[in-house]
Amino acid sequence: MILRFYQTHLQKYLTPSHFLVMTTLLSLMQSEKQVRLERLSQVFPCLITAESRRRKLPRFLDLPHLTIELIWFPLITYWLTTYCPVGIRLPIAIDRSQWGCINLFMVSLIWERRAIPLYWSLLPKLGSSNFEELSYKSTAGFTIIFRI
Repeated sequence: MILRFYQTHLQKYLTPSHFLVMTTLLSLMQSEKQVRLERLSQVFPCLITAESRRRKLPRFLDLPHLTIELIWFPLITYWLTTYCPVGIRLPIAIDRSQWGCINLFMVSLIWERRAIPLYWSLLPKLGSSNFEELSYKSTAGFTIIFRI
């Protein structure tokens, strides 16, 4: 079961069938304790072949309106304004992780010994950078703004 605010927010951006897929996926991730698409497609309760389920989930996750800005930022903003007192300092973790050929940049909020992702991005290059690339990256930068 997801919180009422989450339901209301997701229903604004998703069709009824997409909303059903989203809530089913969230429920499966909680029960299976995994986020691997292969595993989720195996247990996804849909009366279609296993191969069709395997293709359906990535297509669903590639929907153009499933973005960090439209879906995730408003949920995090609501959560912060509801559960965090004004003036409290919240620790932020910035991390770059590499899993095989995937290079991921992540910014997370630390809350009660758990990291809650605020922003993530796939980086175009694997491994470390030379001095010129670091200089270029530091001038490019990025900004995350939560209006509370």
